[in-house]
Amino acid sequence: MDFLIASAHAQGAAAAQQPSLLSPLIMMVLFFVVFWFIAIRPQMKRAKEHRALLAGLAKGDEVVAAGGLLGRVADLAESIVTIEIADGVQVKVQKQAVVTVLPKGTLKSS
Repeated sequence: MDFLIASAHAQGAAAAQQPSLLSPLIMMVLFFVVFWFIAIRPQMKRAKEHRALLAGLAKGDEVVAAGGLLGRVADLAESIVTIEIADGVQVKVQKQAVVTVLPKGTLKSS
């Protein structure tokens, strides 16, 4: 058995290689790029589309609010939207709560 141990010590005596600092740096950059394309970029795209939707809101548009309310825009203010959900019934919601603008005539068909 001594002949195996002696050869193992002989192999360990060789000069150890220094790990490259470039490899972890490349992995960090690659991780950030993948994270950017999976998480950050789609969220920024959705936020941009939502801002465009809110900027294009007009009186008479049929909308869906975040709570699931369906109605027609009766009045617009700086940050408040008044939605008419039934004849004579109006609710005020924050402009950010408007999720979707429906095609014209959707509320009459449902």
